[in-house]
Amino acid sequence: MRFAASDACKAIFGHPAAKAFSYEEALASIHEDDKERVLNAVKESIDSGRDYAIDHRTLWPDGSVHWTEIRARVVSGKSGHSERLVGVSSDITDRKRYEVRLRDLNDTLEERVAQRTAELSQAHETLLAEVAQRERAEEHLRHAQKMEAIGQLTGGVAHDFNNLLMAIMGNLDLLKKHLAENPKAERLLEGAMQGTRRGAALTQRLLAFARRQDLQVEPVDLEKLICGMTDLLERSVGSSIALRLNLTNGLPHALVDGNQVELALLNLAVNARDAMPHGGSLVVKLDLAQPVPEDCLASGSYLRISVTDTGHGMDGETLKKAIDPFFSTKELGKGTGLGLSMIHGLAVQLNGEFQLFSAPGQGTKAELWFPSTTQKIDDKGMDVTQTQPGVTARAKVLVVDDDALIAMSTVDMLEDLGHEVLEANSGAGALELLGAGDHIDLMITDYSMPGMNGAQLAKAALEINPALPILITTGYADLPSGAGIDLPRLGKPYTQDQLAFEIAKILKSSRRSEPG
Repeated sequence: MRFAASDACKAIFGHPAAKAFSYEEALASIHEDDKERVLNAVKESIDSGRDYAIDHRTLWPDGSVHWTEIRARVVSGKSGHSERLVGVSSDITDRKRYEVRLRDLNDTLEERVAQRTAELSQAHETLLAEVAQRERAEEHLRHAQKMEAIGQLTGGVAHDFNNLLMAIMGNLDLLKKHLAENPKAERLLEGAMQGTRRGAALTQRLLAFARRQDLQVEPVDLEKLICGMTDLLERSVGSSIALRLNLTNGLPHALVDGNQVELALLNLAVNARDAMPHGGSLVVKLDLAQPVPEDCLASGSYLRISVTDTGHGMDGETLKKAIDPFFSTKELGKGTGLGLSMIHGLAVQLNGEFQLFSAPGQGTKAELWFPSTTQKIDDKGMDVTQTQPGVTARAKVLVVDDDALIAMSTVDMLEDLGHEVLEANSGAGALELLGAGDHIDLMITDYSMPGMNGAQLAKAALEINPALPILITTGYADLPSGAGIDLPRLGKPYTQDQLAFEIAKILKSSRRSEPG
């Protein structure tokens, strides 16, 4: 067998042009995995006379692998038998690499498309979630701003209303003494007093919504508190509603005002009762709240009281308005619309949160979140030895109030108690009297006054007389934040008995603190 290769063919097989290149060398350079296929193709072309075409891997002397394509034609002799193969060879290594790369790309295209589609879908979902979160935050902010504005207005109205009630209640209280022998007049006066008390209770709800009520915040065992209310809750919801408690044992204490929490629970129970006119079930649950919603609460540990009923529920629009002041789904005259707004105000004032969940036909769940505390309950007991009105010795009292009606009512009550009274209608007027050198046993001042409020007056008065006992009276149930004073307070409206008790307590404490 004769074999002839051109210089170009030798280069394709990795051999130099100047060196001889035999058939055996050409055959040896074919990759072992392709050799049998190449030999079979050569034999078939010779036997059949068909053209020879094949591509295979070639091992060069340096060990590198290349691809070679060979195209050849069978040349027959005069006898018609195949005598030789004449053809050309080409280096197709680059083409094969591209084909492999293209095949790999095609094989992974579907996977990459699916992966990219998933990435785009995830990015889309993330974007939608961020948009929804932003919309919720904006809605929460708008609602908070609306409630804050309504709260400020409501607090101001409640303050002014308490001042009016103060003038009415004070005068009625004194009038009762002058008409003690007239049963009909006494009955009429008592009806008027009941009306003022109901008005005072209404302003307390307004102040609770406005977060201006006076709270006695201390560590409270909520499990014990709820258990202690069981009888009251059962009587409030009636026999047609099954009350069930689900209380977690061993929880930390909550930093709350226990009396206000009891009032809030009672309100929620009554609302649940009204939502179940044909009976149902009411579940009160206490647990440790997890996780904490970061958009409305500071980080920390919270206790959660859940009140869940099986009533008719609320639709989305009603649920949005549920805590707005004066909004009520009850019949006219059946409710003030301040119950839920009061509970919301209480929760916020206690650095907690109030949440409502409801749907038509699926009942309502109300959640109260309160911060927990590691503080221990101070079981110091209560001092039940209250000084009775009228037993305090005669004192010289300075009354400061810019409202003439309230000042007149307070002066009359004090004089009826036997005290000597000086009156000033402004902070500046009070300081002038204090600076005159007259001995004054007690100053009673309103908090909200133009020019100089009660806190500013108290500071200035204590600079003149550091030992002067001072009582702050206010139409707010709690002094606004930043008042900067810690003095005895008496909320308006107050009765003569309440005023007498506070005076006796303050003067008794003042006498104990005097150097002996």
